[in-house]
Amino acid sequence: MTVPEAKRQRRENMLDVQDENNISLQSNLHHEFNNNADRVLEDSDMIDDSEELEAPGENGEILPLDSDQIKTALNACKILVIGAGGLGCEILKNLALTGFKDIHVIDMDTIDLSNLNRQFLFRSTDVGKSKALVASEFVMNRVPGIKITPFFGKIQDKDEDYYSQFQIVICGLDSIEARRWINAMLVNMVDDESPESLKPMIDGGTEGFKGQARVILPTITSCYECSLDMFNKPNSFPICTIANTPRLPEHCIEWASVLEWPRVFPDQKYDTDNPEHISWLYEKASKRAQQFNITGVTYFLTQGVVKNIIPAIASTNAVIAAACCNEAFKIATSVAPFLNNYMMYTGNDGIYTYTFEHQKKPDCPVCGTIAIKIDVNPEMLLEDFLDVLKEKPDTQLKKPSLRTATKSLYMQAPPALEKASRPNLLLKMGDLVGDGDEITVTDVALPVSMQLKVTMLKAQ
Repeated sequence: MTVPEAKRQRRENMLDVQDENNISLQSNLHHEFNNNADRVLEDSDMIDDSEELEAPGENGEILPLDSDQIKTALNACKILVIGAGGLGCEILKNLALTGFKDIHVIDMDTIDLSNLNRQFLFRSTDVGKSKALVASEFVMNRVPGIKITPFFGKIQDKDEDYYSQFQIVICGLDSIEARRWINAMLVNMVDDESPESLKPMIDGGTEGFKGQARVILPTITSCYECSLDMFNKPNSFPICTIANTPRLPEHCIEWASVLEWPRVFPDQKYDTDNPEHISWLYEKASKRAQQFNITGVTYFLTQGVVKNIIPAIASTNAVIAAACCNEAFKIATSVAPFLNNYMMYTGNDGIYTYTFEHQKKPDCPVCGTIAIKIDVNPEMLLEDFLDVLKEKPDTQLKKPSLRTATKSLYMQAPPALEKASRPNLLLKMGDLVGDGDEITVTDVALPVSMQLKVTMLKAQ
């Protein structure tokens, strides 16, 4: 049995077990948190009948904890917050005031002047410093008795052992790529022989007056990858328009970043977090705009285009952060059923919310049990097939590497393997794979592989 087949069989077995015991899912989570709480209470006589209170009711419902048990459960729950920006600041504040005592936070960004209008944990003297470090210090100074452990870096810098120490993970990210990565990591961590390996993930996101909060139980509910096709791809502009007939300020900025920077600095990639690089792009874009009588190029717009910044509004962040922290509280204490499983919010005209259950996709590349079916024209070149995988709404890959059970089709790394497989890019798919073959795909966007099942289209 190949590795992908073994992995798929393990997931199928896991789903069979979960179908039989799904009614006790919340009870299992409840027991996990109470087991942690019991360790805190070993030398305490605060609760005499904890076993009776921890048991599920006759119909599978969870019996609520008393106030002392709630406090103890929150004290024992180690929670990870990913992102310390606009949403992350609200989440950290809420968790601390809710009663969580052991919080960790990860963020790779530094504080920019433009953050200060809504990221209220930061001050002008903090510009240039780590968001995670400053946010954790600020909250600990304001809320006595809590411990927040910061990490200044990427989530990809941490391994499975790091993430396995937490009971809940809350994401306050502004990046689809980062969400996909942590989602795949948490799904891949689940072991059907170890219930505590299941780490609930609460994901929050905002865009202007819109937002969403969702609860993901890896391998149980739909995961983030199941909903990937719901998200629009970032705006892109035709190169011919950028180079010859710009009409918008965004065209001028794209020209500076896509065409002018590589021409002037062929061996250096611009850094979107480097103020000097952004200033250079802004100056070039401004001159370009003047040549074509285009107005509207600003430093902030330049930064927004090259970093794909989504407008953020403080009130939306507050609403979504409150929803996320409320779900964390319910999961940690079992005082009420948690969200099942997706809540959307819009505040454009008044306030509107809607909750629904997002369904699992059987062919989800991360949590699914079957390969993704894909139609392939046998005359299509391999390099064109790679472009299809990058543009396909339910895959959205960046630098895919492909192999079958018997050979490598194209590998992005290491350099020697990329060079050896490069000639395949100009070969037809019909010469490389057959109808019904499975292709294993790895990509920097995911820490796990995905399976594609090829259906060869017949010639017209």
